[in-house]
Amino acid sequence: MPNDIDTHAIPTLTHGRMLVRPARAAAARGLLVGFHGYMESAAIQLERLEGIPGASAWTLASIQGLHRFYRGRSEEVVASWMTREDRDLAIADNLAYVAAALDEVPRGRFTRIVYAGFSQGVAMAFRAGVLGRDRASGVIAIGGDVPPELLADRSLRFPSVLLVRGERDGWFMQSKFDADVAALTARGGAPPRSLVYDGAHEWNAAVASAAGEFLVACRV
Repeated sequence: MPNDIDTHAIPTLTHGRMLVRPARAAAARGLLVGFHGYMESAAIQLERLEGIPGASAWTLASIQGLHRFYRGRSEEVVASWMTREDRDLAIADNLAYVAAALDEVPRGRFTRIVYAGFSQGVAMAFRAGVLGRDRASGVIAIGGDVPPELLADRSLRFPSVLLVRGERDGWFMQSKFDADVAALTARGGAPPRSLVYDGAHEWNAAVASAAGEFLVACRV
């Protein structure tokens, strides 16, 4: 069962929520940090991470967005990461929140960290992996684009990247996917791994399989 951790972020923020499932394998490979999509929860993303082949060898941490609300007229609590309003402030708040949340996860100094985002959570995975305090070994990006301000800053270093979209995805279009793959490739270093799978805007078995292969290959 995952641990439900109530985390403090920074003094100007309220509490956040993170689910943590320790590595079950004898030789832990690292920390896999998940970011859910819009109108989802940490529990949804944790379930996705658990479905990745080989995930038992990783400590899993699924962080929930700070901006919580009810889904429709139900009592189900979901969250989002940010809106256009006060965007730069929200990015800074979220990065501080993620850093504080990860302080609650036991790990060694040289533990490998991979960030995995779906949809709206992709931007958070990239920002945490590129701008965050904790160095990333990789970013798994499913159904979302690379934040353009990161690509525009040539001084930033990107870790290994897996970029994935469904061929019937109406949100993350093929033209944007191709542009992001080209932009990441042009930065030099290891070219991104990319996949277009048979599906829509979803995290399915093909996504889980690709993520598992990426984790096997991922190195600092």
